[in-house]
Amino acid sequence: MANRVKQLWAEGKAVINGWLAIPSGFAAEVMSQAGWDSLTVDIQHGVQDYHSMVACFQGFQSRPITPLVRVPWNEPGIIGKVLDGGAMGVICPMINTRAQAEAFVSACRYPPMGTRSNGAIRAGIYGEGGAYVQTANSEVLCIPMIETQEALDNLEAILDVPGINGIYVGPSDLGFSLGLEPKLDREEPQILKIYERLVAETTKRGIMPGLHNGTPAYAARMIGMGFRFVTIANDSGLMFRAAQGAVAAVRQAAGGKA
Repeated sequence: MANRVKQLWAEGKAVINGWLAIPSGFAAEVMSQAGWDSLTVDIQHGVQDYHSMVACFQGFQSRPITPLVRVPWNEPGIIGKVLDGGAMGVICPMINTRAQAEAFVSACRYPPMGTRSNGAIRAGIYGEGGAYVQTANSEVLCIPMIETQEALDNLEAILDVPGINGIYVGPSDLGFSLGLEPKLDREEPQILKIYERLVAETTKRGIMPGLHNGTPAYAARMIGMGFRFVTIANDSGLMFRAAQGAVAAVRQAAGGKA
């Protein structure tokens, strides 16, 4: 049950992550052909639920892709359930304090490191002879989201919580919290300075910084800044852009005849 994301990080590589908002195993299967290192099912803002999450995992389980989930909130029931369903890592929104980070880690880990209940109904299928329970604490990724001023105020305390593997920045909510327009691919000097701080503080602790991006060019630029986990838009956004571009290309080529 080796986690490929952890392996790539150990090799010094950045991880390119895809984002699944569409509740379809077939859509996930199609996305899995694109070369992503990991795919995250978004149960917070995507049109996903637990059953569609499982279908998405089944859609790409034949590929060497790490299955991740963004849960709706820092709630131990849903965190344990997505892990039991086969997630190899959890991205959790709105982690703003050390206590919240500790509760999140606890929900992701089996005793004695945490309070996760034993019953890996689907994940356990892939761990022969009880291997899943033996390795889950070391292989499952625990990734809190840093996306508010409160989280920035408590950053060092959050990062010092044992068991955190990475952080994930939500640029829209981070900007919102700072009184700015919610959007991706930010250029404000104050935001870029925050990104530099996040990279510096995580790197010194051996924690991997992640960021949601709107475009490939910005994602590549952020890898250059030091981010080690980058997401590019989501499946619905990529589909829209491709379709919009195709229609526009035909209209332009048709010279006003369409």
